[in-house]
This record gives sequence, structure tokens and C-alpha cells, in this order.
Amino acid sequence: MTITAKSSADRSRAARLALTLLGLSISLGACKTVDAPIMAAEYPADHRARHPIAVTEADRSIVVFIGTGRGGMTAAQRADVMGMAQTWLREGTGGITIDMPTGTPNARAAHETLREIQAMIAAAGVPPRAVAVRQYQPKDPRHMAAIRLNYPKISATAGPCGLWPDDLGASYKNSVWFDNKPYYNFGCATQRNLASMVDEPSDLVQPRAETPAYTTRRTTSFDKYRRGASTTTTYPESDKAKLSDTGK
Repeated sequence: MTITAKSSADRSRAARLALTLLGLSISLGACKTVDAPIMAAEYPADHRARHPIAVTEADRSIVVFIGTGRGGMTAAQRADVMGMAQTWLREGTGGITIDMPTGTPNARAAHETLREIQAMIAAAGVPPRAVAVRQYQPKDPRHMAAIRLNYPKISATAGPCGLWPDDLGASYKNSVWFDNKPYYNFGCATQRNLASMVDEPSDLVQPRAETPAYTTRRTTSFDKYRRGASTTTTYPESDKAKLSDTGK
């Protein structure tokens, strides 16, 4: 009888301990928050709505590497700087900032190159008040300090891509599998590539204004149409570019 009573007391004590631990685990679990920015049942089916292209302001930059032995730029670097300056006239939404290295072995050569860069930018038509020079020291001395040029412009972007809130495999928890929905990441790369390739981001929001019609050509075509003549254009020298008459 004593053994039975003791065993019952041990079982009762163990049951109370188990209930206490269960309640503690539930309370701790309620305090834990799991980052779930995307819920499978919430995102739209259209990939354009899931991964919209946003028109924002971003920086366009180039890097001019300068050695320690001499200043000046190579032909390729001059082409990069001139191309950036000419592009700024069309798409720049702010001034050009030139980051100059200081306290580095190539600081003197970079300072000599700066004058050449400023002369090329001015020759491209950029006003001097739109160019600012600021100094910086590289964080890692192992990396070569370079001159950086950047300016803000209107840019299009989409994403981020590579988010997988659902497993693509067959599972009773997978809403994509049972509801026959496209998975969340579907179409993200297409939207991101389209945003990076578009020349004028504003074209994604609104169409451009129509250019004036070529009145001279239109008048000539209408005159031929009224006279009953063919309105097509004949090119007498078009056959000179053919390499062979095979197939005639």
C-alpha cells in the first residue's frame, strides 16, 4: 500500500510538472514573432501586381582608376567621362559629384587627373556650378583608391527577387499546389530586366508626346494618291547591294 501511494504521488507530481512546462512553452511561444513579410494567400495572381516596377531616383556612377606613377587618363577612361557628361545633360536630376582620394599613394596623380576630368566635363556643356568635388579616404588600404563620378537620375527598378514564401513541392500546406496559382517569385526576373533595360523610365507611367508630322513627305504621298499613282517609294540603287540574283 505504501508503494502504491508513493507511485501515485510521483505520477501526480510529474503530471503537474508537465502541465507547468507546457504552459510555459505556450507563453514563450506567444511572445516569439516570426518575420513573414509575404503570405501565400495574400499576394495577387498577376505578376505585374506582385512585382510592380517602381520609378525612383538612383545614382549613375563611373570609377576612374589612377596609378601612382603618373596622372592623366587612358583613351577608354576619357570616353567614359565624356559619355557620362553628355548623358548628364539628358537625364541628370542633380549635380555631378567627384570623389577624390586623399592621403593615399596616388593622391598627387589623382589631383592632376582631376583637372583633366573637370576640363572634359566643361567641354561637354556641364556648367561649373553643377560639379562638386569632395575628398575621401579608402577604408581598406589594400584597395586602389580611385576617382568616382556620380550623379542622380530617374531610374526604374523591380523586386527584390528570390523570395519563396511557399514550397513548390506537393504538400498539404502548399496553397500554390492546390489552388493552381503562380508561385510568388514567378515573373520577378522579367519585371526586373524590363526595368533595367527601359531607356526612359517615364515611358512606363505615361506615353511620350507625339512628334510633329513630316509635312513634306505627307504632302507628296497625298498628291500621288489623288493622281492615282503608286505611293510607294522606289530606290533605284537598292539592287546594287545584292550579292546574288539566285531565286529570281
